[in-house]
Amino acid sequence: MLVEVGRKAEDGLPEGSTGAALMCYASGIDEAEAVRETVAVLKLADLAPLDVSGYGTLEERLAEGHDIPDEERVLMDRALSENAVIVAQMTPFYETPEGGKQRPN
Repeated sequence: MLVEVGRKAEDGLPEGSTGAALMCYASGIDEAEAVRETVAVLKLADLAPLDVSGYGTLEERLAEGHDIPDEERVLMDRALSENAVIVAQMTPFYETPEGGKQRPN
């Protein structure tokens, strides 16, 4: 799932950033539980989750025709076997000269 976070004191995000996008992998009995668990873990880490976009289970993504690289499958399997939330990537946001936010593509 992709989680957008805002700024919060002591959040550990890079200085000057306005927030970040986090690519996370989490286990759960369904997507709603995985989202709840991910948000709870991020809040415990002093982050401020603003928006969560889920992409489904491995089986759902394969049924939709997604090409899922081995590295991503390993992270999915690890989250499931460890009953964990794994933050695999963090992309900070910064203000643009025009005053808007620079977001990842």
